Amino acid sequence: MPTDSIAAEVSRRRTFAIISHPDAGKTTLTEKLLLYGGAIDMAGSVRARRNQRHATSDWMAMEQQRGISITSTVLQFGYHDHQINLLDTPGHQDFSEDTYRTLAAADNAVMLIDAAKGIEAQTRKLFDVCRMRGIPIFTFINKLDRPGREPLELLDEIEKVLGIDVFAVNWPIGMGETFRGVYDRLLHAVHLFDRTQGGRRIAPVTVGSIDDERMRALMDEQTYLQVAEEIELLDAVAAEFDQRRVEQGLLTPVFFGSAANNFGVQLFLDAFIDFASKPGIHRADTGIISPEDTDFTGFVFKIQANMDPQHRDRVAFIRVCSGRFEKDMTVHHTRLGKKVRLSRSLKLFGQERETVEEAYAGDIVGVINPGTFAIGDTICLGKPVAFEGIPLFAPEHFATLRNPNPSRYKQFLKGVTQLREEGAVQVLFHQDEAKRDPILAAVGQLQFDVVRFRLESEYNVETLLEPLPWTMARWVSAKHPDDLETIDWYFDSLGLKDVEGRLVILFKTPWGLQQMSERNPHLQFHEIAPSSSGAPSSTG
Repeated sequence: MPTDSIAAEVSRRRTFAIISHPDAGKTTLTEKLLLYGGAIDMAGSVRARRNQRHATSDWMAMEQQRGISITSTVLQFGYHDHQINLLDTPGHQDFSEDTYRTLAAADNAVMLIDAAKGIEAQTRKLFDVCRMRGIPIFTFINKLDRPGREPLELLDEIEKVLGIDVFAVNWPIGMGETFRGVYDRLLHAVHLFDRTQGGRRIAPVTVGSIDDERMRALMDEQTYLQVAEEIELLDAVAAEFDQRRVEQGLLTPVFFGSAANNFGVQLFLDAFIDFASKPGIHRADTGIISPEDTDFTGFVFKIQANMDPQHRDRVAFIRVCSGRFEKDMTVHHTRLGKKVRLSRSLKLFGQERETVEEAYAGDIVGVINPGTFAIGDTICLGKPVAFEGIPLFAPEHFATLRNPNPSRYKQFLKGVTQLREEGAVQVLFHQDEAKRDPILAAVGQLQFDVVRFRLESEYNVETLLEPLPWTMARWVSAKHPDDLETIDWYFDSLGLKDVEGRLVILFKTPWGLQQMSERNPHLQFHEIAPSSSGAPSSTG
């Protein structure tokens, strides 16, 4: 396919992930973006069609029962001649590792903030990951229909706590019960909304100038005077909007609104299309890969088992990085060093799926995974390349998982293996192979509940979980392999191996790690371990 044709398709793509602290309204915003994007006719209609009380992106039974997002989901839809790839991520902090992996596939991030709570712990943690990757960050301050903090105070907090400059693209008109709409500072227009029942349909809007007496009459006098004063203040002291600094991740455009009532959602979506970065370059072992390159490349950032209960299959989510993806194409699998045919390629919309004929950089394609793919794998055409690996983060919770029914051990092992492959949990093993019960290692405690729930519901396997006292893990490496055989062990530590055979040592306290480091200066202790494509990339 000609380069200019590929470039035209790439320029139409916008791929982003939503990051937030739990309960900031992420699932609601996701569904309202689908509503305004035309992907659904009425908010809640997907739930009604399935006769289930959960949003489009929350399809697992446990998510429905607990009302939380556990898995990352891909939602793709067209909007104003653009292809939108929305990577919905888990809101609960115990599943932040899945969010980290998803951010590796995103070109932009939308940071969702509760107007009453401001910056919260999980938001800050995920913001740091976005900053580390240098991706543009757009901020949506949500729940203006409820009592909240002053807008100027929220902007100040974003700048001081996160260390990023802000530009208020719009400004709220009222707060809580008096919240009527927003003022667009770039287009100098007032947008006043009417509430719809339950926020299920697109909110009717009246648009006009701030100086228009008709618009003034639609607001109470106090709200009008306050908004006019705040806008004048902002225009006098705020910096100019700078698209380049947005692309560099140095300036975040800020939007105010209410996802529940649909106030400001379309204004945000329209501005995002204009200002968000299109798919960019990726670094590989051979150099820089441009999205306009004619040779297809992509990497696996997520694996999900049993999305389709009828088939019990596994789907590998592939981020297209360059060239043109085609249905049933045969590609080079870099890690395995062999050719692989990508059969049954899927376009994804939550749990729903349809066959995809082609895709370009920025798009997410699902392929049925018969055990061929692992998270971080590179696939390509032309000259073999390998993208930088997706790191594993040091777990903080550990437990032995036992199978009380020996006759179900085969199913038990299959379930643990598949859940480990999709990143639901890390699995460690005793160096003494006679001890065959695996040790689950997780960033968050709730991951253990998910694994046990899914083993029972998807694999018909009962399990017993025995918590362990360890609180830290470090991957261990040495310049010379023989050095790993001469370790001066600290008594309060445990040596294990991961699925790739690398040494992992568990500790109960930071003191234990310090003791091991001092006793073994010939060893390196790593807090982050990448995929099999590279060596550990940071220490701690």
